Amino acid sequence: MVKLSVCTLATFIVGANAFAPMTGKYSSSTKLSMSADEAAASRRSFFTKAAGSAAVVALGLVEAPEGAQAIGISESVQNHSHSFFVTTQRYGVPAIATVPSGFSPLAEIWGKGKNRDPLLVSFQYPIDWVVTLPSQDVNGEDGTIQAGQYAQGDTATFYVYPEAGNVNIAEAPKELFRKALIKSISQKGDNVYQDFKVTKLVPQKVNGQDFMICDFKYVLLTGAGFEVDRVGVASVTSVGDNVEVLWTASTRQRFKKTETQLRTIADSFRCYSGGLEMSKIEYTYIDN
Repeated sequence: MVKLSVCTLATFIVGANAFAPMTGKYSSSTKLSMSADEAAASRRSFFTKAAGSAAVVALGLVEAPEGAQAIGISESVQNHSHSFFVTTQRYGVPAIATVPSGFSPLAEIWGKGKNRDPLLVSFQYPIDWVVTLPSQDVNGEDGTIQAGQYAQGDTATFYVYPEAGNVNIAEAPKELFRKALIKSISQKGDNVYQDFKVTKLVPQKVNGQDFMICDFKYVLLTGAGFEVDRVGVASVTSVGDNVEVLWTASTRQRFKKTETQLRTIADSFRCYSGGLEMSKIEYTYIDN
C-alpha cells in the first residue's frame, strides 16, 4: 500500500512584479522566502480539488499533454483569482499592476516530484484556455505546465532546458535560444518539425531578472501527414541550474488574430527558484 504525504507548497499568483527580494545563492529577484508561520498557514489552506474538461485535439495540430491534469476553464479562473488575493496578503507579494481584460493569472509549482528541482512558474493566460498541470506518482513528476485552446492549435507551454546550465541571458548568443526553443517544441521527437527559424530577439529586464523575448516560426509535421506553418513568441530566462522557456504558438493563419494574446502571455512569464523545498511531494511505503 502506498500512502501519500504532502509536505505542502505555497502557490503564489504574480504577474508584472516579482517577489520581495532575498539575498543568497540565487539572484535577489528569483529567490523566495517563507516563515514557519506562513508555511503552517499554507499547509492548512493550499489544496483545492480540481476537475475539468479534457482538451480537444484538432487534426493532430497540437496534442494535449500526456500524464497531466487538465483543469476546466471556470474552475481554473476561480481558483487562481481567489489564490491571488490570499497569497498576496499572506506573503507580501506585490500585486499585479493590471490583468488584461480576458486574462487570468496562473502560478504553479513545477517540480513537486523527487525527480525535479522545484520552480515557481507564473504567467497570464486567456480565460477561455484550458490549463494542464504535471501529474505526480511514486516515480516522480511527469508532464509540464501548459495552457491552450487546443482545438484551434493555440498553446503556451513551459519547458526546462538543462543542457546549458545557468547562463547570463542578456549576453547569451542567438544559438542558445535556437537550441532551447527547438528542444521546447520537439518533446515528442525530432521528426515533428522542419524549417525552424528564430526571427527576432528582444532583451528585457524585470525586477533585476533578465528575459529574452524570441519570435520564431517552424513547420509542424503532424501524425496525419499534414504540414502546418506555426508562428510563435517565447520568453526565455535562467534561474537555478537551468534555462527556462515559456513558448507560445499558433498556426500562421491564426497568428494575426492571436499575436497580441501570445505576446501578453510571453511578457507576463516569471520563474523563481530557491525556497521551494516544502513544495515536494513524498511517498512512504507502509507494510500492511
